[in-house]
Amino acid sequence: MRIIGVDPGLITTGYGVLEVERGQVRLLEGGIIEGGPADQAVENRLLALHRGMTDVLKDLQPQAMAMEALYSHYAHPATAILMGHARGVLSLAAAQAGIPVYNYSATQIKDYLVGSGRAAKSQVQRMVQKQLGLVEIPTPHDMADALAVALCHCRFAGSPLAGHRVKGPGGLAVPDLLDLGIATEDKGGPAGDSGSSGREVGEVGSHHP
Repeated sequence: MRIIGVDPGLITTGYGVLEVERGQVRLLEGGIIEGGPADQAVENRLLALHRGMTDVLKDLQPQAMAMEALYSHYAHPATAILMGHARGVLSLAAAQAGIPVYNYSATQIKDYLVGSGRAAKSQVQRMVQKQLGLVEIPTPHDMADALAVALCHCRFAGSPLAGHRVKGPGGLAVPDLLDLGIATEDKGGPAGDSGSSGREVGEVGSHHP
């Protein structure tokens, strides 16, 4: 099974493709898709992201896409709106390719990789390095974050918990939240992005023997 993890960003989106076979996980490719600088029209950046993701999906043929969920209580609402735009066109590319999209909260990803939902991003990235047997932490960091989501889905793939629905106030089911890529916790500050239009394969170092 091939899984693509995606770290959405309007200017830079990270991606990482893993192949799971007989209980072994292998990194196929990771990199970034650049939508363009912040002074470009939003619609042009979204088009670049969609085209870039479409190319990645066509070339690498994953069977599932995993993304980090947005949050319903953003400290920076404008950031959430822009991130929602990016997620929308990336999800559209997946739908057009017939690929299901699964959403995981940051807490789920950190808890699986590090054992703590409050782990620092640097800890998560080191665990990505360790689990994939890499000499160095994958760069750019957008790609490392995407690989973390993909590894999380490897854990839950085939399980009823894959991209599982969250609970709202009082434990009531909120079935549409994770389907829409929205989680019920605060991500904090705005996402940082940079770059120009295009797809760029990242640096993953060498695999350990």
